[in-house]
Amino acid sequence: MSPMKLCVPGERLCSTEDCIPGTGTYLRHGYIFASLAGYVLRKNEGEELPVISVVRETEAQLLPDVGAIVTCKVTSINPRFAKVHILYVGSTPLKDRFRGTIRREDVRATEKDKVETYKSFRPGDIVLAKVISLGDVQSNYLLTTAENELGVVVAHSEAGAQMVPISWCEMQCPRTHAKEFRKVARVQPEYLQA
Repeated sequence: MSPMKLCVPGERLCSTEDCIPGTGTYLRHGYIFASLAGYVLRKNEGEELPVISVVRETEAQLLPDVGAIVTCKVTSINPRFAKVHILYVGSTPLKDRFRGTIRREDVRATEKDKVETYKSFRPGDIVLAKVISLGDVQSNYLLTTAENELGVVVAHSEAGAQMVPISWCEMQCPRTHAKEFRKVARVQPEYLQA
């Protein structure tokens, strides 16, 4: 996703031949101008020309998109799926809370029928996942962890210690040395922060 263009009031955005004016804009002499400072948005809303509008920073919202890597926190699990709250899209924190679902068949790429949700995730785990389907008002975003780079990145043991990955399917508590099953992500170096 490319960064959104900033504009100031009175800035010429485009010709009326290229776009239809939307909110935060006005028409003058065949051109569309910004009427407020903010971000320029172009949306195709079924018309032949896109609608151009200007929104303030508080109105601009990054949304999870299909194919985006998201960071989420597991809120609940059952045998068929794990429910999560999406916290970040890439490295950008979200202002609003979005819900997601990781279905049992989307946990890993192989042996999908043998996946057990409680052996992959636990409530409170921080997970890297990829968006495979957009949500709507009633449903959640559908997510997958069926790649080596996706899965649990942070988990805490019952003793409260942050666990250490020991294989792609197990994490160990450094305090009690108890092992717990998880679908562990092989975190890529670009996601690690010093």
